[in-house]
Amino acid sequence: MTSPERPDPAPERSPAPAAGSPLRQGLARRGFGLTLLIVEFGVLSSFLFSLALYIFGTVQTVHELWAALPGLGQSSTLKTLLVSAIEQADVLLVATALLIISIGLQALFVQQLDDLPDWLHIRTFDDLKNKLLGIVVVALVVEFFKLAIKWDGSSSILTLGLALAAIILAVAAYTLAQARANGSHGQQGHGEQGD
Repeated sequence: MTSPERPDPAPERSPAPAAGSPLRQGLARRGFGLTLLIVEFGVLSSFLFSLALYIFGTVQTVHELWAALPGLGQSSTLKTLLVSAIEQADVLLVATALLIISIGLQALFVQQLDDLPDWLHIRTFDDLKNKLLGIVVVALVVEFFKLAIKWDGSSSILTLGLALAAIILAVAAYTLAQARANGSHGQQGHGEQGD
């Protein structure tokens, strides 16, 4: 009588690396390094768009001023220059927002940059959001101001103004709620340290 065949034993698996093992730490470090590389692409792309907009704004300014020279002293030229200046401010605000995003991502994920003004130091994601919200509100106001100057009385500007006011109020309420939440967390943490 023949004995039933036994299945081959399963090949031995090597145990998974322990949580604190050098192999697992090395893998985590490489994975985090890849994340930093991805963030650097975001930093670089934001910076390049910012630079391109600053250059565009400068070239556009020179072009507009050169075109306005023959008509200096005419009221239509003044209105044209005023609209161009407001459009220039809008471009510069977007360029500045992109530059702040670039600096903020660099500071949050890679390394703080030295020699920056205090108002530009970004220590948390909330710092970055609050700086950008401020720029967005100013950009919306600039855009409305530009439309108000171009307004010829034909369309209702009041509806646009009310919509803009609603957006600004929503952003202000969000910012106030964030400041209160951060303030209460800061006071709780401060009180616990003193105990």
